[in-house]
Amino acid sequence: MPNINIEEIKSVLAQEIKDSNSAQDLEALRIKYLGRKGVVAQLMSQIPGLPQEERVSFGQTANALKNFAASLIDEKNKSINASNSGATVSSFDIGMPGIAQELGQLHPITQIIDEICKIFTRMGFSIVEGPEIETEYNNFTGLNIPLDHPSRDAFDTFYLKDTPHLLLRSHTSPVQIRAMKKYKPPLAIVVPGRVYRPDATDASHLFMFNQVEGFVVDENITFADLKGTLETFAKAVFGEDIKMRFRPHFFPFTEPSAEVDISCVICKGKGCSSCGRKGWLEILGSGMIHPNVFKHVGYDPKKYTGFAFGMGIERIAMLKYGIKDIRLFCENDLRFLKQF
Repeated sequence: MPNINIEEIKSVLAQEIKDSNSAQDLEALRIKYLGRKGVVAQLMSQIPGLPQEERVSFGQTANALKNFAASLIDEKNKSINASNSGATVSSFDIGMPGIAQELGQLHPITQIIDEICKIFTRMGFSIVEGPEIETEYNNFTGLNIPLDHPSRDAFDTFYLKDTPHLLLRSHTSPVQIRAMKKYKPPLAIVVPGRVYRPDATDASHLFMFNQVEGFVVDENITFADLKGTLETFAKAVFGEDIKMRFRPHFFPFTEPSAEVDISCVICKGKGCSSCGRKGWLEILGSGMIHPNVFKHVGYDPKKYTGFAFGMGIERIAMLKYGIKDIRLFCENDLRFLKQF
């Protein structure tokens, strides 16, 4: 076997790789030891000149050196790449796009309430709000709702457990009583707010929802004023092409009373699944304020007349945007909310 100290070569190789600090240095060492004219290739070239009995042993020694060099170079190469990767992350690249901050927006119900209130304020109405916990008198008695009326039943109203005669208001009409007791006519007021009813939750019902109440009181207010006001409102929300109709109905606090329909905004009155093939969609209840309501607040029913109306905001939003399930308004699903 040639007089070559393999262990010394390994020691020098290990030190040179340890001292290398760049991919260029490492590539130079790879060529030096593993290249076509490198140290390992030169050792292999000596094998044919060796005695037959030494060739195998020398070849194994040269291969071990080759594997040792390749292993050290590979490990050092990984170390240099990891170091370079860390340097890239920690550096600041002004060419990289920034992380955009998403802007919030108003809930669609809030948007509809704002839109409705603006329509009525342009017609001269003022906005008044009231408490969500009401007295039984303001919620029922003052509005001419008799003691035996079904809506006063415990199954249709959330009464407070330990506080007699207090409840979660079932409509925004109690604010009529509060406002008329506080102010003298003429009055033109809209009342937005949450109301509560123990309904089972499904695609068209919630136990908490939003209403907008409106009423006008003055001398010589007629049903024609009510029709003109609601027609202006409906065309502002649903478009100038819609048609309206008033259907006789009964509410304890208005006389005469009427439910208001508009022509279906989807099929344009031709009849479809959304309007039950009728061509009409109910949007609100209305009527002339009952004389007994005026008596309860100290108004002279022979001097003053007035009209009132009330609508569910979720229903208006569902009709306006073609939404089939009222529960979508409560689920906080951003995929739904971002559409408005």
